[in-house]
Amino acid sequence: MTKLTLASYPHMLGFEQLERVLERSAKAGNEGYPPFNIEQTSDRSYRITLAVAGFSESDLSITVEDRQLVIRGRQNDDSEGRVFLHRGIAGRQFQRSFVLADGVEVGEALMENGLLHVDLTQAKPETVVQTINIRKG
Repeated sequence: MTKLTLASYPHMLGFEQLERVLERSAKAGNEGYPPFNIEQTSDRSYRITLAVAGFSESDLSITVEDRQLVIRGRQNDDSEGRVFLHRGIAGRQFQRSFVLADGVEVGEALMENGLLHVDLTQAKPETVVQTINIRKG
């Protein structure tokens, strides 16, 4: 069986990057921690909400790396000197990645009631009409 790629379609020029983005997002992992929502807040804006109960703002970092939004969480181990009879609240680190399309910009981040909200906006693409002159050879 032959693997179909975007290069298999000769009329779709320059879409090789899209194929790499799809592969990268598939490799990002399907781990379920922390749970998150993605909502569309208007025609050109979105909000990603992660449940990060137990994390403070200083435990979290948000970066954009190569058109990929990366949210990391790492808690300091403050259990020294404490005796737990049961420890059911996980204090583990995490990394969540979201691939961003061209024109999507990360806005502000807000921490509220154990939820981290990250706002995204997408610029409206310009319609460009270009006339190409034909030279004689």
